[in-house]
Amino acid sequence: MSNAPATAGPEAVSETVSETFDNLDRAFQTSGPPAALDLLIDRLESRGDFRALLDALLLKARYELGLPLVQVGSFSDLPEDQRNRYEERYVEAIRSVGNKLLALGDIPGAWPYFRAIGETEPVTQAINAFDPADDDPRIGQVVEVAFNQGASPQKGFALILKHYGTCSAISAFEQLPRDESTRAAAADGLVRQLHEHLVSNLRAEIAHRGQPLPAEGTPIPALIAGRDWLFADEAYHIDVSHLSATVRVSPLLTDPAAIALAAELADYGRHLSPRHRYEGDPPFEDVYVDHGIYLNALLGKDVDTALAHFRAKLVPPPEPETGAEPGPESVFGGYGREHDPAAVAQILVGLLVRLGRLDEAIDVAAEHLAGLPEASLICPGVSQLCQRAGQPARLARIARDQGDLVHYTAAILTNARDGR
Repeated sequence: MSNAPATAGPEAVSETVSETFDNLDRAFQTSGPPAALDLLIDRLESRGDFRALLDALLLKARYELGLPLVQVGSFSDLPEDQRNRYEERYVEAIRSVGNKLLALGDIPGAWPYFRAIGETEPVTQAINAFDPADDDPRIGQVVEVAFNQGASPQKGFALILKHYGTCSAISAFEQLPRDESTRAAAADGLVRQLHEHLVSNLRAEIAHRGQPLPAEGTPIPALIAGRDWLFADEAYHIDVSHLSATVRVSPLLTDPAAIALAAELADYGRHLSPRHRYEGDPPFEDVYVDHGIYLNALLGKDVDTALAHFRAKLVPPPEPETGAEPGPESVFGGYGREHDPAAVAQILVGLLVRLGRLDEAIDVAAEHLAGLPEASLICPGVSQLCQRAGQPARLARIARDQGDLVHYTAAILTNARDGR
């Protein structure tokens, strides 16, 4: 698809409006109504007057179907067969105009036409193929269609990140659909871009200090190892709010390469001054330490230690002594916000599922997520986990213990159907 701005087609006819009227009269008199209609359609298309072109196509449809040429009111009173044929031509005309606009690269112009007939895929495909230069005047309009109007949220987010920057992308992230693949792709883009910027800034600082530059591709932990002066006087090398926000969405990642980059970001964050380390929500109270443990577990590193770390967070912390001063754990390692075992359990269940430990996930979900609607969870519930594990008998036992009649019935029916 061309990325050129929408303009009149290459076969535009050079004639005045007055001349067009005269040519319409001549075509009608010499060749009849069909010729006049075809000439009208040709002239409107050549001028890029697509709204009028749609009207002309519908005029042609009404003429050929023997309907009133000037539409007055609704066609709902027409006989069903006639009405159905006109509706088919109506959709065909809208589709035709939409395709002509897409052929000219006018994605925002085409969107209302395809949306009107419920055929958004051609626009989605055009958006996904859209690769504009930084100064392309259509970027904002395409972002509006792709992201704000939902034609392709994933590509819309990528355009925001690339052309408007990390800050705008982070602000837009929460507006993404709850679709896991869309959010994972957006998180992937954020992590990769922030990692690239941080590595560039760290290398620039090392060079500025007159130190030998590590080889290209050196990971962040190796860039900062033995260089404590990088963090002297509460120094930082990337916007710390952007860093925190990006690490917070990293559990959504699915690509091991992106997970590894996110783990590097978390490792960098651990070295920041406490003043630049924000408090997180359980079980990620210490944003960088806790996320680092989680991400490394996904990479197969210290898995049992990571699971023990998050299991420990299921237990409410002891009440502080009256009058006691809060210790450093209240800022980073402890439960700085209200402890919610269900929230912690959902993260742990999700991690266990990703690690392939379904039996353990079922145990945690049965103990800590009982009674919660599964649709409200951010992880699979007990019934889904038992189904994945092929354990309907186990679901029946759990459902009976919890007084869950629906899932108990589903379990015994599954057992019967499978001959167990």
